[in-house]
Amino acid sequence: MFGSKHPKALPFLFLSEMWERFGYYLMIGIFTLYLKDTERGFGLNEAQASDLYGTFIALVFLTPFIGGLLADRILGYRKSIIIGGILMGLGYILMSIKDLNFLYLSMTLIILGNGFFKPNISTLLGNVYNDAAYKARKDAGYNIFYMGINIGAFICNFFGAALYNMYGWYAAFWAAGVGMFIGVVVFIIGTKHYKHADQIKPVSATDMPLLKILGTILLPAVIFGLIPLTFETPLVGSKSTDAFLFGCIPVVFFYIHLYRKSPATEKPQIGAMLSIFAVVIAFWAIFKQNGSTMNTWAMNYTDREVPVVVQPLTTQLKLSEEITYSKDSVPFIDKQFRVIEKDKKVLAYPSYFNNQALKELPKEGATIRVFNTNLFQSVNPFWVIALTPLVVAFFAFLNRKGKEPSTPTKIAFGLLISALSCLVMVGAVYASNNGADKSSAWWFISSYAVITIGELFLSPMGLSLVSKLSPARLTSLMMGGWFLATSIGNKLSGVLSSMWDGYEQKANFFYVNFVLLGLAALLLFGMLRKLNKVFSQY
Repeated sequence: MFGSKHPKALPFLFLSEMWERFGYYLMIGIFTLYLKDTERGFGLNEAQASDLYGTFIALVFLTPFIGGLLADRILGYRKSIIIGGILMGLGYILMSIKDLNFLYLSMTLIILGNGFFKPNISTLLGNVYNDAAYKARKDAGYNIFYMGINIGAFICNFFGAALYNMYGWYAAFWAAGVGMFIGVVVFIIGTKHYKHADQIKPVSATDMPLLKILGTILLPAVIFGLIPLTFETPLVGSKSTDAFLFGCIPVVFFYIHLYRKSPATEKPQIGAMLSIFAVVIAFWAIFKQNGSTMNTWAMNYTDREVPVVVQPLTTQLKLSEEITYSKDSVPFIDKQFRVIEKDKKVLAYPSYFNNQALKELPKEGATIRVFNTNLFQSVNPFWVIALTPLVVAFFAFLNRKGKEPSTPTKIAFGLLISALSCLVMVGAVYASNNGADKSSAWWFISSYAVITIGELFLSPMGLSLVSKLSPARLTSLMMGGWFLATSIGNKLSGVLSSMWDGYEQKANFFYVNFVLLGLAALLLFGMLRKLNKVFSQY
């Protein structure tokens, strides 16, 4: 997979990112489940958990802006990556302590750590491909790198499920921390292969000084973020959402300022990147519902019962849990799994059986085995691993024919394909009679097969695009801009997910997602002529 056509740095960066993502996706795969767990977690309802989830993952991808800036001008990429990895590892471990103060502290460490780690390892990868011998294979390099991300994301959930079943949430969070520290060690071992690509860029006369950025961008961001807290009624869902969106305003204006003050020779490429950043927000708003809405669909609306033939294996590997069909004191919820009263309990059957077909209900007192919900978080990375070689081969075939689409064109098709995945979930809703019956797991799996193709057209291509178009002195900063768009999309995913309980007809929720992605795709297709003209020059 790596071969002589790729730089020797690739396997080390691949494995470092694989282990980093092992930790992150193990944590994020159980995060909302942990928050909503009334026995071992914090007992939050769907809206509360989705709001906190959205804010968390939004801030996780907002800090790469400053992390990229510090790496570009002061720290360099290697130091930033190591600092970020250590902070995230500590954050995952501290999340194992069931206490609100420790929860917020751990989230803060993860947010800061990702800011240092994420943009800089992606930038470092792009830099090692700037060598003339490897430059033509940069897209393929980012595809392989992206596969590493998803190998980590795939295997982590099996560890998470097994450790939860054996020991509880705390053990899963500890495993996430250990995975992150392994990634840091691998990165340090491979240092010699990318030392040459770790260069602090000279600052242009037109660039805003670092202290001025901190004083005129970050400080206003904090001030802007505090303004909505004075409002009696939230503007967009919750005060935390308002605070985040208001806080983003100065950062967005910074990038607009960067474009306006950049030399005429750099304006086209910076403008092209900012246009794409704005459009792909819609993708992340839908895709990042994997840890919220889609987790909820998997938990409550999907038939998770383990087939008899594999029950011994899943039991031995601790990948399934036992549910007894008998009445017990359980949280007070309705037929759509909405919490009626947080602290009230009623005598009823476990919620899993709320939408179980009558003919499929077990006998009183009998038990069934169901797959752990977080295992469904491995569906998307499984498809990434399975489909990446096919997508890479497809583009290689088109390249040989002289018909490979440009990177912006790939991203536009990625948006369109992703939109189609929402229609698959519409089918799941209708097949389950609006959730009154369990839906087949194949609906979930099929939806992710479609959106994964869109993801492979879009996400690694976005990283590659930034690496190709960015002026050398601004590469990590522009990578931070890509993650800023990701951050805003992530927060909007929480906003959308928090509306789930308000949709009596669940198909309408997925129709809204489809329309958002469809409009984004149409907008980007409308810009392709100009974008491709700019892209062809670099």
